[in-house]
Amino acid sequence: MSNSILSASAKGATFLILLQIGSRALTFAVNQILLRFLSPELLGVSARLELFSISVLYFARESLRVALQRQAHHVQAIINLSYLAVLFGVPLIYSLALLWLRSETADVPYFVEARRLYCLATFIELLTEPAFSAVQQKLLYKVRASAESTATLLRCFGTCGSALLASRAGVDIGVLPFGIGQLAYALGLLVVYVFKMWPVTKTEQFSLLPKKIASTKEAPTILNLFSSPLLRLTRSLTLQSSLKYILTQGDSLLITTLATLSDQGAYALASNYGGLIPRMLFQPIEESSRNLFAKLCAEPEKSISTPAESTGQEQEQKSDEEQTQNLNHASDILLKIIHVYAVISLVAVTIGPTLAPLLLSIVAGKKWSATSASSVLATYCYYIPFLAINGITEAFVAAVATSNDLYKQSIAMGLFFGIFASSALIFIGQLGWGGSGVVAANTVNMGLRIVWNVWFIKDFLGNRGLMFHVSDAMPSMYGLAAAVAMPAMLRANPVQGTLSKYGVLGEIAGIGAVAVPFVGLLLYTEKRILELSHLRPTRAG
Repeated sequence: MSNSILSASAKGATFLILLQIGSRALTFAVNQILLRFLSPELLGVSARLELFSISVLYFARESLRVALQRQAHHVQAIINLSYLAVLFGVPLIYSLALLWLRSETADVPYFVEARRLYCLATFIELLTEPAFSAVQQKLLYKVRASAESTATLLRCFGTCGSALLASRAGVDIGVLPFGIGQLAYALGLLVVYVFKMWPVTKTEQFSLLPKKIASTKEAPTILNLFSSPLLRLTRSLTLQSSLKYILTQGDSLLITTLATLSDQGAYALASNYGGLIPRMLFQPIEESSRNLFAKLCAEPEKSISTPAESTGQEQEQKSDEEQTQNLNHASDILLKIIHVYAVISLVAVTIGPTLAPLLLSIVAGKKWSATSASSVLATYCYYIPFLAINGITEAFVAAVATSNDLYKQSIAMGLFFGIFASSALIFIGQLGWGGSGVVAANTVNMGLRIVWNVWFIKDFLGNRGLMFHVSDAMPSMYGLAAAVAMPAMLRANPVQGTLSKYGVLGEIAGIGAVAVPFVGLLLYTEKRILELSHLRPTRAG
């Protein structure tokens, strides 16, 4: 069973990564066009609108999504519960639109209209949740890739097309293109999901609409619609998800509160570019891994008593052996991903801070590279390793943690938020680091979360007879030594001084003269990345 799950999850991760690469490439191209028409102030307002939509979607569906992935239920029970996201989302849309988006943006053209479009788009996106849950449960990653790629393409056309048409007509429509694009995205998701999943419902005999399900002693329901165990788990996850939101979106909340619209726009640009790798590579891996870990680490079902007691004992022993094998797979995969992330991080922290500002001047132009976006983007390179390791370890925790574990995590995350907020006030208020201070505070926060996640994983596997050592997934000493020497090599690079007379492209070529051999050395010394067997966890005792 574990091999089939692993195969399906690997294919799913591949689809999601390709989807993210394609969608981000389209979004990147559209952004390059839009930047020619936008000021930092307008980009700051669009970031606020996006934060509104993200907040509503997160609070309405995040705890439900995690709960539905954690336990195996009939797909109809999962679809029924997904409609709670719509029920929770409607009052959230209304209240947040009134309380949050009332700000000093009245002078921005078409802000009110854009806000209404975001409200409508958010509601429509919540309507896709039942189909999304069915897709996840059935591991139909092709359907998800089709829906999200189509929706992303429509958003690009809507955003870019409206901005170009308005520019040609000489009309200033402000942030309205972002609202049009978001509405196109939500409509695309809904249409494709319904079109693709409707035939599946007839084959698999379930409905995308709420439908009554049987209530049994083992699986009780409420109103013959909602699974009681899933509702209890969702309730347990709600507080934890709320704290996680504050920590995840804390940077956006802080920059919105403490910075001007111009600084918000510069930070939004830098974080969008800096987050390309996490969104394209890390996020799809985390989503598919969370599903995979939940299935591999699920407790085995109790064997049904049989006339022969020995047969029952053999079944129980076989079940225990299968569970141990599945845990081995899960731990092995986790270490493998951490190893890959660690190698990528070496490149990010050594080459990224020098290269990122130069690339920004090319893709965004001198108008944007002259803002604080350059320094924020350079600082963001140091944040990427923490973002990566926290994401995958937190995916494991979310997949296996009990309600009591989640309660403990919530307390820890509350403490981490206090440290995060204090760090942000020092970095921004006292040291005046601006957007870079937000990134630095986030780095502190992510570091603390990684420590807690690793402690939890070691304890979880240790209680099941397995030892887990993060050091097994670290890069080799040769790779680490080369990474330590890279900053000095970049500063003393004679080639870069010779090529700098050719402008930005010459400077990038000079960095490449040092970076390419470094990456080649990493690929050679870390060739064990291609081998899965060396990361087998050892049994305790």
